[in-house]
Amino acid sequence: MLFVRARKPEPRPVGAPPPAEEKEAPWPPVPILGVPTAEDLRRYEPRPSVLDRPAVARFLEPREPRPPLDPVTRRWVTRWGVAALALVVLAGCTHLVESAVFSNSDDVTMAVDLPSGDDPCADPAAACESTLTWGEPVMTDEHPVAPPPAPPDADCLPGDTSPRARQPDPKVTRVVNRQWRRIERWLKANAPKTYRALGKPARPGAVATAEARMGLRFPDDFKASLLRHNGGFGFLGSSSVGVQDIHETWGLLCSVEDQDIVDPRAEWWDGRMIPFAADGMGNHLVIDSVQEDIGARDNQGAMSFRPGGVRIRSYHALLKTTADALESGGSIGWWKPVVDGGTLGWEVL
Repeated sequence: MLFVRARKPEPRPVGAPPPAEEKEAPWPPVPILGVPTAEDLRRYEPRPSVLDRPAVARFLEPREPRPPLDPVTRRWVTRWGVAALALVVLAGCTHLVESAVFSNSDDVTMAVDLPSGDDPCADPAAACESTLTWGEPVMTDEHPVAPPPAPPDADCLPGDTSPRARQPDPKVTRVVNRQWRRIERWLKANAPKTYRALGKPARPGAVATAEARMGLRFPDDFKASLLRHNGGFGFLGSSSVGVQDIHETWGLLCSVEDQDIVDPRAEWWDGRMIPFAADGMGNHLVIDSVQEDIGARDNQGAMSFRPGGVRIRSYHALLKTTADALESGGSIGWWKPVVDGGTLGWEVL
């Protein structure tokens, strides 16, 4: 065991002055590693934040919520959003279709010019195929093989269907007749020649026969209109035709263009369309028997579902907008009704 003995202080001589007080050394010693000095504290003193500035503070202050959009604005915003989404989806589908159609490199052989000495087909004994370009038939040693034709338009092949007369919905008939009465009153007062030229009612059996031969079902509003006036009135620069002419025109257009296409509304013609009016120059107004809206096809190979630059969602809507334009002196898109010598016509604004 270790013992430590404290040393006794030496005695002070008699009469000696007392020793000066010794200053104790500071503890811990300064500076010491890890302990900031006063200069360090001044250097790292917190400074005002950018967020504390008045302009930023006003920006970060909570604001009162904006009032909600009114129903009309909200409806238009929704429609434009749906339209933009539809365009994006359509663009993506188009890209996929193009990739599927043009990605098969086996259907095309690239022509390459080779020196005569390097031509693998120079030897008559070599089995070679002719160099092809896009759209040319494949040539073999025996017979030329043409590329496969496009599939036929199923809408132009109705098959054998027995006619079946169907009466349109009575409610639809009432609203269609209401618009026709407006048109008839205006024609009688302002265009009597056109009023007298209105067609007589079509027979239900004739309408049913046309539907069976075309393999289509006429929309109720269009059928109700035929049962009141079987042609004889002009819409948007075209004259409406009767049931017989509708079937004949449909058959003629199907004989010219009878191939199936990806989008039947984006091409020149499709068998599901109902041509109900013509301008005498190869252009027609049509009804899409599936979506039931109004379109226009021309002899230049295009079809649009904005005749006159406006969307017309049904045959009843066409009757109503026509009656409104006649009574108000307005127009339907760029088409304006005019009367010349008692006959109604249409001019382009």
